[in-house]
Amino acid sequence: MARFVLSIHCAPSDHDTTQRLVKFAHACLAQGHTIDAIFLYQQGVFHASQHLYLASDELAISALWQTLYEKKINLMLCVTAAEKRGLDITKKGIFSIAGLAEFAMLASDADKWVQFK
Repeated sequence: MARFVLSIHCAPSDHDTTQRLVKFAHACLAQGHTIDAIFLYQQGVFHASQHLYLASDELAISALWQTLYEKKINLMLCVTAAEKRGLDITKKGIFSIAGLAEFAMLASDADKWVQFK
């Protein structure tokens, strides 16, 4: 089976891309593949914001990330991109803090790296 690393580069308001990543991740796991990490980069760091408030009729972003976290997937928040966008990295919730070097090492060890933009 293959080992995957995924990255998301879009803001939480891009529900389409977020749903594609989540469905892809669940499909990979269902087929016996491994996801070493999901890396939040560029506008994607806003998925980790503790100030993400969406209307009740919108996609439940936090719940989607929680399901991936419960599958023991390492959810990585790019520290540089987060700080550049004013996120408080001390309040990261289920996400771990990582740098691009750490992400690059994971991606180079994986069989596949899939970006969601």
